[in-house]
Amino acid sequence: MRVNGLDIAYDDEGSGPPVVLVHGHPFDRSLWRPQVERLSGVYRFIVPDLRGYGETKPVSGRAGAMPDTTPLGVFADDLVALLDRLGLERVVLGGLSMGGQIVMEVHRAHRERVGALILADTFPEAETPAGREARRAAAERVLREGMGPYADEVLDRMITPRNVRELPEVAEHVLRMMRGTPPEGAAAALRGRAERPDYLGSLARVAVPALVVVGAEDEYTPVEVARRLHAVIPGSTLAVVDGAGHLPNLERPEAFTGVVERFLAEVFREAGGATGSGPGMPDQGIR
Repeated sequence: MRVNGLDIAYDDEGSGPPVVLVHGHPFDRSLWRPQVERLSGVYRFIVPDLRGYGETKPVSGRAGAMPDTTPLGVFADDLVALLDRLGLERVVLGGLSMGGQIVMEVHRAHRERVGALILADTFPEAETPAGREARRAAAERVLREGMGPYADEVLDRMITPRNVRELPEVAEHVLRMMRGTPPEGAAAALRGRAERPDYLGSLARVAVPALVVVGAEDEYTPVEVARRLHAVIPGSTLAVVDGAGHLPNLERPEAFTGVVERFLAEVFREAGGATGSGPGMPDQGIR
């Protein structure tokens, strides 16, 4: 679908209340396949490839040059424009890692579009000076070397070393997504994340149901980060997935999906059903 000057690739599966899931870096929409396959009989899932990832190519600028930086606000605006094109006023919005930061940005800038939040393995604060330099250096590296060396290096931090050995199909899926990411898109997003704002203030004003999920062995966003998110977001639910690292939805898909399934059931039970109203959903709510 043509949105904000680019063709966004996305899956639209199932029927019922809409749930939008946002992948992280450096992945694509296939990240969410276990959740979509299990829950699309009850919910409508809209799962896009972000700008510069998967089948959604980065938009070139003057003289055909690729953008140097894609801020989180650009990703957020793409999502809102996609919702507009699909005629969706308000949705459950979930994201993992960078996807969670994009979800936080949508909530900050367009909170009227968010009926509930799912934040998985994600970090709410602004980047540190050292982190900014590391992201900029990683951007230069992937442009210089391609995604292969980067993917090989970070695999056993994306999923636990044990799961690399014991879940070879998951490891191969993760490697395939990382290696298949266009380096220009990855580099632009890395630079954008280096300049991200602090979301703790806007998260403290969340007035919709929120679920915080984290892998118990996540090295990138450890459990204490999820606990901090949970403490900041009023009325939020925290779930820790044992035996998983940064990608619990792939490493322990049954446990992760079960957590999400129970959360969504509670959201819509309180809302009085898929089309009703309730504490977390205004009358125009999630449809």
